[in-house]
Amino acid sequence: MRVAVVIPAYKVGVQILGVIARIGPEVDAVYVVDDACPEGSGAIVESSCDDPRVTVIRHEENGGVGAAVKTGWRAALAGGADIVVKVDGDGQMDPRLIPAFVAPIAAGRADYTKGNRFFNPENVRRMPRNRLLGNAVLSFMSKASSGYWHVFDPTNGYTAVSAVALRLLPLDKLADRYFFESDVLFRLGTIRAVVMDIPMMAVYQGEPSSLSVRNVVGPFLLGHAQALLKRIVYSHYLRNFSVASIELLMALPLILFGLVYGLSTWVGASSQGLSATSGQVMIAALPILVGVQLLLAFLQFDIASTPDEPLTPTLAARPGSGDVFDGEGVSDSP
Repeated sequence: MRVAVVIPAYKVGVQILGVIARIGPEVDAVYVVDDACPEGSGAIVESSCDDPRVTVIRHEENGGVGAAVKTGWRAALAGGADIVVKVDGDGQMDPRLIPAFVAPIAAGRADYTKGNRFFNPENVRRMPRNRLLGNAVLSFMSKASSGYWHVFDPTNGYTAVSAVALRLLPLDKLADRYFFESDVLFRLGTIRAVVMDIPMMAVYQGEPSSLSVRNVVGPFLLGHAQALLKRIVYSHYLRNFSVASIELLMALPLILFGLVYGLSTWVGASSQGLSATSGQVMIAALPILVGVQLLLAFLQFDIASTPDEPLTPTLAARPGSGDVFDGEGVSDSP
């Protein structure tokens, strides 16, 4: 089993050297993608790092974290990797956790693993408020758009993915910048990949966050809305059709009718100094109540249909596999 690590490098300077130094022997190849870094991160690695596993790839123009990761993914697949881990180069992600991210995939329990900084309450208390608020809002939007209702911290960039799932993803369609991680979750949902959260601690050293709630909420909201619409149409009407599909078709018109009728009746009555009759109230309220019940039933079905059958076979049991990942380290198999 070959494990590769991809490190997108942009304005990380010498910090990336410490990240590479902490990558253990369980990793076979390391791909550093210099995304037109103004600090010359790629040159720093080439001149100061003698690890034979490291390959530096350069972008002529800055394409964003997503573009850099996709370049690394393609190189890892070309190099024969079975599992590809992505780690940032700024030192906030501990490379010693790589076996924990790889283990569920190697054991055939997941196709994609991602970090979750919200698992430990102590870590949440140390998280800067803007990051805490931004990730909480984005997590809820990502749950709805991807269909992975059980995962949290969708913008967490510490991830691992199997080559099996990676080859099924339309890499050219994935977002190149901040929406990349959320877009990956949406695309994983369309191929029915199993996603698992891995508890982790993040290191904060007072550096400014690149995630500005004010700047990204609008684009993220639009991106998640588009992904949600695509997912519902594809998952509940094209690939599958069930009672839940009918429930959603009925729920939305009922809720819309109740709201429009109730609001128009209230405005008309108020303009004449009158009160709405009990019949008018019932005509407005009853469709809303029924529609909400149908919508909740649809959501229950949607949550229950989260993928649970991995695409990836048990790599650890594959003939010729020399290492066994147990989540805490690497041991030689008998």
